[in-house]
Amino acid sequence: MEARELTAFATSVAGVTARRWGKAAQAAGGDLSGLWADGAAQGWLALGADDALDAVLAATAELGRAACPLPVMDAFVAARVLRAEDKLAAQVASGELRVLVAAAGGTDYLDGGTAATHVLTLPAGGGTAELRPVEGCRELPGLAVPPWTAVELGEAQARVELDAQAVDEAIALLRLGLAARAAAAAQRAHEMAVEHAKTRRQFGKVIGSFGAVQQRTASCQIDVTAAEHLLRRAADAYCGGRHDWLLQAEIAVEFIAAASRRVQLGAQHTLAAMGYFEEHDAPWLFRRVHGDITRLRTLPLQAGQVADILAETGASLPSFDLGPVGESFRGEVREFLGSTPHHAAVMIPAMAERGWFGFGWPPEHGGRNASLAEQVVLNEETMYARAPVTMELGSVMLLGNSILRHGTDEQRAAFLPLIRAGRVHFCLGYSEPEAGSDLASLRTKAERDGDGWVINGQKLWTTGGHRASHVWLATRTDPDATPRHAGITVFLIPMDTPGITVQQHRALSGEISCTVFYDDVRVPDAARVGAVNGGWKVITDALAGERVFMGSIAASLLRQLDDLLAVVRADPEGWLGPRGSAARAKLSELAVTLQANRALVAAAIGATAAGGGARLEAPMAGVLGGELAEEFGEAMLDILGPRGALSGEVPGTPGGGAFEYSLRLSIMYVVGGGTNDIQRGLIARGLGLPR
Repeated sequence: MEARELTAFATSVAGVTARRWGKAAQAAGGDLSGLWADGAAQGWLALGADDALDAVLAATAELGRAACPLPVMDAFVAARVLRAEDKLAAQVASGELRVLVAAAGGTDYLDGGTAATHVLTLPAGGGTAELRPVEGCRELPGLAVPPWTAVELGEAQARVELDAQAVDEAIALLRLGLAARAAAAAQRAHEMAVEHAKTRRQFGKVIGSFGAVQQRTASCQIDVTAAEHLLRRAADAYCGGRHDWLLQAEIAVEFIAAASRRVQLGAQHTLAAMGYFEEHDAPWLFRRVHGDITRLRTLPLQAGQVADILAETGASLPSFDLGPVGESFRGEVREFLGSTPHHAAVMIPAMAERGWFGFGWPPEHGGRNASLAEQVVLNEETMYARAPVTMELGSVMLLGNSILRHGTDEQRAAFLPLIRAGRVHFCLGYSEPEAGSDLASLRTKAERDGDGWVINGQKLWTTGGHRASHVWLATRTDPDATPRHAGITVFLIPMDTPGITVQQHRALSGEISCTVFYDDVRVPDAARVGAVNGGWKVITDALAGERVFMGSIAASLLRQLDDLLAVVRADPEGWLGPRGSAARAKLSELAVTLQANRALVAAAIGATAAGGGARLEAPMAGVLGGELAEEFGEAMLDILGPRGALSGEVPGTPGGGAFEYSLRLSIMYVVGGGTNDIQRGLIARGLGLPR
């Protein structure tokens, strides 16, 4: 379905559900049989005839928000399995046959058994699927409301032969349905928690202004948004006939299995006592989330977990298509990277000769108006290949794009050709002793002195300052400006200017970062970039350019994952243990979280390409990617043991030493450019929580 049609369909499902079933708090007395009849009349159970998985997931989500277990996905799967049995498929669609679908031997713990007429049992590993009538039903009171049921079945009324692949596909769809319903229930609880945080007052303040509430809310929003994108991608893969749709579905399921419980618990913490009592929807959504996720264990895939699929079959994480132009260019970049020595002295001139530095600029400035997709591809592929061009691409993004927008004609003429040639090495003069993430608090002063400026102050953590040719320096030019960021001006200054002193420090990653002192540094006004006191615009425009580069962490982690898989595929059980092991569970967790991060990056890039912002998507991708980098590095040591802690100087080290280096570097991902705590605060405020 088109997006507009899906929205209208979901709205219709929500309306019918509200009239017949009610809200989540009415789940204990909900009329499941009546809603089953209404859903059949509305065509919800006939979606299998059109293979409309996207519509099924949209309906399932609306049911989840009401804590309703109507088995729409079961009807979809039954129609798929019984496709050759026209009469039976029609009876499922009309609601005459109310079918639940279960794995072989799994007729306990079923949702909706009291309203069902039949159960379709799927044979483990392939064989005969049987449609059998329900002859007895016993409720199993507990966490789930309405309660799960155990059913007794009669003789088979229809049989269908299925191979192992067909059975796994059917089970994958059932798992996806449970995950989608749980994700929607958790999302509804999260939405209520956000609204509660905007109005509930404690200690004389709205609780949404408390740091702990903001941090928790932002983390939940990241999970909610990533789950939405993974579900959408799984549906698109299925509807588009992609060969890897089952893997995409299982990635969504495994991510949601952990994320939906985190979100639900986070919502309960924010709602506190308000959401603890059964007059509120939250307790019933809590039951639905945990019940649905628990039921996943009754539907095992023969293919195994995501880790099993990746380690045992040679499959890779599904790609993210950036369209014909982007993917065509990806092939060109990969060919170049595969045939060019990875030495800066060779690669940088070769890329410059191809015009790839600044190729997104207008032709009059040496570019070719390359699309955003092409710029993203260049960054992703060079990062994945560990090509030595990070500084040169960073010069394009920060210096080049800013000079293009805010520089003078003289600055463009002087610097853009050097940037296109990959010959500018700069450092970033932002952070100070009292201004890290809070850049608006910077104190380094630039004061007018005739036709020029005199700069005094100190900058910290200036990476590469000891070998940079220029510093991109943020200064305070109006100490009385309100708001604080209104009095900032940016300069581009040669590092050999008198009065600049550099003190080197070695970081955990091994990189050199510097404290830089500015003592009566005199610079001409020609060094100023942008308007006086207009530096905040220059800075934020430069940061907006990072949309192109935000996939760097994800691309780096994808390379690490592929390097790890190259090691463990030689002996999966030797490295990871048997199926169900802790190491495989950890590998699955890393893989699905990485795919979630890539989905958020893609969403941010898509929002930017469409002319909108990436107000929430960009910081969400940054937070998830940075913390995943830490988890990745530690997990590599857990899986590989001491070998994973060796550097590339030791022959035969897995990943060429990238694993231990990436662990040391990962701390920078969560503190550089604004700590993750600050980024979560931005996300929370984007959701409407107050400062």
